[in-house]
Amino acid sequence: MKIHESAENYLETILVIGNRKPQVRSIDIANELNFSKPSVSVAMKNLRLNGYIQMDHEGFITLTPSGKAIADKIYERHRLLSSWLEQLGVDPKTAAEDACRMEHVISSESFEAIKKHTHLMEEKIQSAKEA
Repeated sequence: MKIHESAENYLETILVIGNRKPQVRSIDIANELNFSKPSVSVAMKNLRLNGYIQMDHEGFITLTPSGKAIADKIYERHRLLSSWLEQLGVDPKTAAEDACRMEHVISSESFEAIKKHTHLMEEKIQSAKEA
C-alpha cells in the first residue's frame, strides 16, 4: 500500500518525539510540526484506521510494527541525506529542509547507492586518519 508523504511525516515525527520522551500525545505532534490540534487529530485517526499507530484510552500514541517500519525508513533517509548534503558543503538548515523533501521521493535504488557511497567515503576518511 502506498502511503502519502504527510503520513510518513507524522510517523517519523512520532518516532522522533518517542526517542525524546517516554510518551507521545497528539499535542506533542501538533507542537513539533506547528500544526493545529484538529488537523493532527484527523491524521491520527487515519493512521490508526490504517494500522500504523495505536492510541490508548489516555491518548498516548505508539507506532505499530508497520508504522515503525515506515518511520524508521524515513528517519534513516532523513539522517543520511542531511549528513550527506552537509558533507557536500550545504548549510545544515538547508540540508535538513532538502532532506525532508528528498526522503519521500527518492527511490530505494538511489538511496541505497548514496548510502553505499557515503559508507565507502567514511571508511576512506577513517583509513586516512589511521595511516
